[in-house]
Amino acid sequence: MSFTYATLKTAIKDYCETSETTFDTQLPTFIKESEERILKNIELPVFRKNVTGTATNNNTYLSTPSDFLAPYSLAVINSSEYNYLLFKHVSFIRSYTPNSSTTGVPKYYGLFDDTTFILAPTPDSGYSFELHYKYRPASLTAGADSGTTWLSTNAPDALLYGTLVEAATFLKVPEETAQYEQRFGQAIAALKDLGEGYGAKDEYRYDISKGR
Repeated sequence: MSFTYATLKTAIKDYCETSETTFDTQLPTFIKESEERILKNIELPVFRKNVTGTATNNNTYLSTPSDFLAPYSLAVINSSEYNYLLFKHVSFIRSYTPNSSTTGVPKYYGLFDDTTFILAPTPDSGYSFELHYKYRPASLTAGADSGTTWLSTNAPDALLYGTLVEAATFLKVPEETAQYEQRFGQAIAALKDLGEGYGAKDEYRYDISKGR
């Protein structure tokens, strides 16, 4: 089973047995809320991305990507070598370099705000950086009716029941909301096994047949 944007909308209306105009208008919101819950509750490789960028000489700040949610790692590339910075609170950064004119190869980074990293010490050159981060993929609702996403293709049950939770809540049917929430929880648990269990081990070292 998999969904396109059109088939998911049809499924939601069929499950809820309504095609009332206001409900139909809210379908994109229901779907986006479901996607957001999955994104915030599960670590999956599909939510990871790598980008490279360049710091500005004597500028202690580095912009985050527009789809950035959270960092996994930030490395400064110096003479073709990757040196991974340690993630610290802004207060530590400020204490480490109280004067932003203190320059060198950055050792630490922190989230200054939702669009900016702060580096310490301040870069003394236009170093290249590689950021590995969690990002927000484009919503299924952003495409055409025939469009698909990784979730609609590979996690259709989680997307379906998560959307049904939102739809049933909108319709004020608590019994159905609880049932869909239970099914959504089961789908989320299976996804967590995929993303946080199987994907974190390689079979050579963790061969189930060897009882390890």
